[in-house]
Amino acid sequence: MSGSVHTRVLIVGAGGLGVPAAIRLAQSGGVRLTLLDPEPIELSNLARQVIYRTADVGLAKAQVAARRLSQEFPGVDVNPVVGALGPDNAPALVLRHDFIIDGTDDPPTKFLINDASVAARRPFVYGGVLGFSGQAMTVVPGRSACLRCLFEAPPAQGEIASCREAGILGPVAGIIGAIQAEEALSFVRGEQPALAGKILTYDARTSRTRIAAVSARRGCQCGAYDYQRGLPAAPGSGAFTQGKI
Repeated sequence: MSGSVHTRVLIVGAGGLGVPAAIRLAQSGGVRLTLLDPEPIELSNLARQVIYRTADVGLAKAQVAARRLSQEFPGVDVNPVVGALGPDNAPALVLRHDFIIDGTDDPPTKFLINDASVAARRPFVYGGVLGFSGQAMTVVPGRSACLRCLFEAPPAQGEIASCREAGILGPVAGIIGAIQAEEALSFVRGEQPALAGKILTYDARTSRTRIAAVSARRGCQCGAYDYQRGLPAAPGSGAFTQGKI
């Protein structure tokens, strides 16, 4: 459905990544947004999630973000969903949308987005921020490398805790979220997203951006390795078992 004014974009997470991505997409018009987030707004969010106000503390992020976007951009079609993405709802949610934006800070959820998107053949853009650096990569299922081509499994719980303790820099999240939105807009225009099969790394300490090609991994169930070599798709290709992360 690329190029359609009815292109449906699902943003998983209405925080540091999801908010700037949603603002950019709302500015552009021509998309129907779904904002999915289970969390209430906390005082600590206000410094880097600029759509929220002090009076919003305790309210659901998805609902407040949707209301603000509708006020700022009256023509935007945005649907808030207060809830988390999980193995039970991921297949149906992803299938109902044309492009997915990963705005989460939870590695297992990122892999769930990957697996559900590959199984449904829906392109998505990964985003991640840690300290002063951020990354983004677009996955076109069956054609370009997926997250499991890079990492076969999420990090261990101890590693996840260490990453969260390191925190994120608000402006870095804003930059990565805006890049994710541009990848979605390329898809909306019927163009190949610039980061399909590539990973962008931004370092705020040096203001340097690096883009590197990502090779599809032989044996990965996403099927990109065989596609890129003109080989027949392997049995079960693109059919990750939901929730097996």
